[in-house]
Amino acid sequence: MVPHWIIEKKRDGAELSEKELRFFINGYTTGDIPDYQMSAMAMAIYFQGMSLDETASLTQVMMHSGDVVDTSSLAIPTVDKHSTGGVGDKVSLILAPLAACCGVAVPMISGRGLGITGGTLDKLESIPGYRTNLSELEFIEVLRTCGCSIIGQTETLAPADKKLYALRDVTATVPSIPLIVASIMSKKLAEGIDSLVLDVKWGKGAFMKSKDDAHELARTLVEVGRRMGKRMGALITDMNQPLGKTAGNALEVIEAVECLSGRGPDDLMEVTMALSANMLLLSGCCETHVDALDMLHRKIESGEALDRFRKMVSLQGGDVSAVDDYERFAQASIVQDVLAPEGGYIGGVDANHIGRACGVLGAGRQKTDDVIDVAVGISNLAKVGDRVNQGDVIATLHANHDEALKAAMEHLVCAFSITEKDEGAIPLIDKSIL
Repeated sequence: MVPHWIIEKKRDGAELSEKELRFFINGYTTGDIPDYQMSAMAMAIYFQGMSLDETASLTQVMMHSGDVVDTSSLAIPTVDKHSTGGVGDKVSLILAPLAACCGVAVPMISGRGLGITGGTLDKLESIPGYRTNLSELEFIEVLRTCGCSIIGQTETLAPADKKLYALRDVTATVPSIPLIVASIMSKKLAEGIDSLVLDVKWGKGAFMKSKDDAHELARTLVEVGRRMGKRMGALITDMNQPLGKTAGNALEVIEAVECLSGRGPDDLMEVTMALSANMLLLSGCCETHVDALDMLHRKIESGEALDRFRKMVSLQGGDVSAVDDYERFAQASIVQDVLAPEGGYIGGVDANHIGRACGVLGAGRQKTDDVIDVAVGISNLAKVGDRVNQGDVIATLHANHDEALKAAMEHLVCAFSITEKDEGAIPLIDKSIL
């Protein structure tokens, strides 16, 4: 095969075969096909799109560009969750141990954050000693022992995606549904899972700004997964305001522990419970949504979910005492409340501005080698519909530098709107696909 002939074929809108895609992706992964030809292919896909068959083939090829985790030694169903990302999204930290209490294994290979806040791995690494770089053997052993493990992507897991994602980022081809789907699914299905639940977010703090785009992405993700023999489900959820009341790495871990202790905020628990319930339904552990929710609530009330989180932290080298003593987390040197300028109802909390405030505080990274400050962020976030009086606390900033605090405050001034009447919040869950 000749690479530029395959590029021409896609450029002209024709459908590529699995054989052609395998030749091209494997050649790019090994270095036989250069960046400039892969850039041309990515741009051709961006403009011409791909059929579902093509997208499934691309996903399959990228998944098998490296190792696939062998979970066959686990005697229980394997199921995971993936979120398209948002501000204050610490659901994975709660969901993994909670679902594991209910008879499933959750092999979660997660990522780091670029931009406004840290990713799941950055959050977990705010727990002193927590290791995210387990070998596959260690990963399987933790799963066998406690039913859940959250680690980072290894060098040999979907290497085609790792290489292609970096290229897409600098060639303006990130917002392509087929390329997004292949990127997400190649990594997730390389975990060796039976089932996958997706949290596809839309709104000001999400990658997909409109519900229509989120629906299209969710439908494609689910269909591609099904074509690859997996049980799939998805929720379309709102990310116009942050999820929960914190944003920032250590602060979000503390909030996750509060959730596992039965003291979590309503919005965060609603999304977590809905996703967890779908995991139990797909894996066959429960027959109805009501039964699944009942089991999940009982696991939190009994303390079993929190104990499972402790066990995972311990097995991965983390300081379990931090779960009970929050002062063992890194603490910001400056803590300043943000006060309501007037009375009324919170009419909006712009997730994008909250995220940008976290970014200037140092909670995220702009380059892959940037060092995150896990102590900084925002807590006590007011929620849409809250009644406030002038001078009430609507957020608390945690900073380590005066200049960063000032820059973050400028974003927070723009983040909150206050209205005379309660205009009601957008429903958190727009649609469920099972």
